[in-house]
Amino acid sequence: MSAADALPASVLFACTHNVIRSPMAAELMRLQFGSLVRVDSAGLRPGEEVSYLAAAVIDEAGGDISSWRPRGFDFFESDYYEGGPFDLIVSLSPEAHHTALSLVPKLAAAAEYWPTFDPSLAEGSREQVIMEYRAVRDGLARRIAARFPRPSTG
Repeated sequence: MSAADALPASVLFACTHNVIRSPMAAELMRLQFGSLVRVDSAGLRPGEEVSYLAAAVIDEAGGDISSWRPRGFDFFESDYYEGGPFDLIVSLSPEAHHTALSLVPKLAAAAEYWPTFDPSLAEGSREQVIMEYRAVRDGLARRIAARFPRPSTG
């Protein structure tokens, strides 16, 4: 396993508004790794509140993002943030990735782009739309499991 494939100590997930994709990814990472990895999320243009459909599908997976308050990259560059830089920024939208690249090495050591559909663009019945949210959740969970190795327990 190369150093690039090792489990990072900290990951920042980023998308456009920090109300669907990046909070979902951050919570899925927390569910997978607990306190082994410092995880957070940000948006290029933070929305007002987390999507209730995103919260619902994360609840189905055993997580909770219902009280998440969206924030931007600027929060992590402010004096209020004491966590230090991240090992990796994972961008889920093209706009967020463009910004993330400009923040390396100031905010993180590296950046990756995982193209992820914005399920708020889904059309159809409520059930069809929620299926798109579930598809995004499940795709992110698979990508996290494939990209980040589980540490050996023995």
